Amino acid sequence: MDLQNWTTNEALISWVNEAVQLCQPEAVHLSDGSEEEYQQLSEMMVSTGKAIRLNPEKRPNSLYFKSHPDDVARVEESTFICSEKEIDAGPTNNWKDPKEMKKKLLKLFEGCMKGRTMYVIPFSMGPLGSDKSQIGVQITDSAYVVLNMRIMTRMGKKVLETLGSGSFVPCMHSVGVPLEEGTEDAPWPCNPEKRAIVHFPEERAIWSFGSGYGGNALLGKKCLALRIASRMARDDGWLAEHMLIMGVTSPEGEKKYFAAAFPSACGKTNLAMLTPTLPGWKVECVGDDIAWMKFGSDGRLFAINPEFGMFGVAPGTSDKTNPNAMKSILKNSIFTNVALTPDNDVWWEGMTDEVPPKLTDWHGNEWTPNSEKPASHPNARFTAPISQCPIVDPAMDEPEGVPISAIIFGGRREDTLPLVFQSFNWHHGTFLGASVSSQMTAAQKGEVGKLRHDPFAMLPFCGYNMGDYFAHWIQMGRSAAFESLPKIFNVNWFQKDDAGKFTWPGFGDNIRVLKWIFERCDGKGAHVDSAVGFIPTNDAIDCTNLELSEESLQKLLTVDLEKWKEEVGKLEEYFKIFGDHLPKAIQEELESLKARL
Repeated sequence: MDLQNWTTNEALISWVNEAVQLCQPEAVHLSDGSEEEYQQLSEMMVSTGKAIRLNPEKRPNSLYFKSHPDDVARVEESTFICSEKEIDAGPTNNWKDPKEMKKKLLKLFEGCMKGRTMYVIPFSMGPLGSDKSQIGVQITDSAYVVLNMRIMTRMGKKVLETLGSGSFVPCMHSVGVPLEEGTEDAPWPCNPEKRAIVHFPEERAIWSFGSGYGGNALLGKKCLALRIASRMARDDGWLAEHMLIMGVTSPEGEKKYFAAAFPSACGKTNLAMLTPTLPGWKVECVGDDIAWMKFGSDGRLFAINPEFGMFGVAPGTSDKTNPNAMKSILKNSIFTNVALTPDNDVWWEGMTDEVPPKLTDWHGNEWTPNSEKPASHPNARFTAPISQCPIVDPAMDEPEGVPISAIIFGGRREDTLPLVFQSFNWHHGTFLGASVSSQMTAAQKGEVGKLRHDPFAMLPFCGYNMGDYFAHWIQMGRSAAFESLPKIFNVNWFQKDDAGKFTWPGFGDNIRVLKWIFERCDGKGAHVDSAVGFIPTNDAIDCTNLELSEESLQKLLTVDLEKWKEEVGKLEEYFKIFGDHLPKAIQEELESLKARL
């Protein structure tokens, strides 16, 4: 590989050369992001038995992978923020001394790519040349990572041209399994015992070892786009958030953009690609997972989606729950840990009402409906280009981004939180973001169903002290013109009735809630003041042709004072972990809520 022919960036050339000396790969390949390269790597993975080519008549140009059973999800216990000072990592992150950690990593990476190819991937998070974008370069020994990064980011030669002599985020990755001569490679090489996903915020560098899965290995995703970018955002006065971005157009043709934060697997992708049940309303998708936001010269908050693809949870995705996602994954996609049909197509739990009589499960074993375990892993994923989404927003690639009118927070809560309410102001909205909690799902390691606090849906992704992160949000509000700030809302689609069934129909009917939010952005939309915020009146939610009783709607919009008093107690306890890094404004909001209750 002759990097000098591609770039004159001395820092990049020097870093790659150091990595080659450290990792000792058999070969080095500079990824150009071309279709030809993608096909060559795909063919190599299929011919070596690491991937299966899916039925070309059903899913053209699509691949299927099974990961190692111990490499299936985010590993928060192996994820570290190695800031110079421990207090800067805060109580919600794992911290290790950066010097000690670097010493450990250099030992792990020494010779780790023997017998393998080192791939060098230049990638841009965000439209090329946008003042809101960041360029990274990932080094990896995983062809699976190269294939996924081509879908998830803007990648290749053009990125290096845009970079010029500028700075980039160096991302080092290895599956951590050197190949001795004559030994056969594992179908999914990984090294779970030595797994470490490490961020150096001051250095703005990422090192990941031992995992080949998801955000542990696709380092543009959570590592750069959130953990490192959140720290950049604090330093430089912008926001890097775990949020979808959607365009909502009314029957009158007026369009507004909303950003929304939900913990993983709480319906974020479904909302980003919603098919409205109300006639005349239209939703378009700018992004389903991450938003980078900066104030424009006119004082409004503008957002870009730094990603170029979707890495979505497959189980539960269907033509009923998310028809647009299903259309997005019909071709040019990668599927990991789902089940395989006899004719080489994919299937997962919740995909169809009818369960196929026979499948190959994600372990590679024969599966029938009588099998004890699910056919696909609960965190099985699809990777697909966002350009294939039938409702992708025309402004998805605009360098300046889109103006945000509303920010929405939500989580999976069976009770307490009403269907929707609006914050009194930006400070109160920041308090709502800090208060997000959700019942856990398969996307996180832990007890499914247990309630955990997940402020701003950023708990696993904030690259610095979360108390300081709350303070940054407060400061962003203070630095902006009040009238141009987005309005802030909280939603909860997951309330259950006494029989344990969801009360609100959700999915496409969520447009009814978005309509009220849309109206509130213009100061319309009937509402009442409550202890927790502005709540819609019963008739403010458009329930045309909706089978929902007046009584159920009333319950969805009720503020249960006793439950909220319990909520305040839990928040009070939770906020203690931030000590004197909890902003005074958040403490004041908590005291005000207590008084109102």
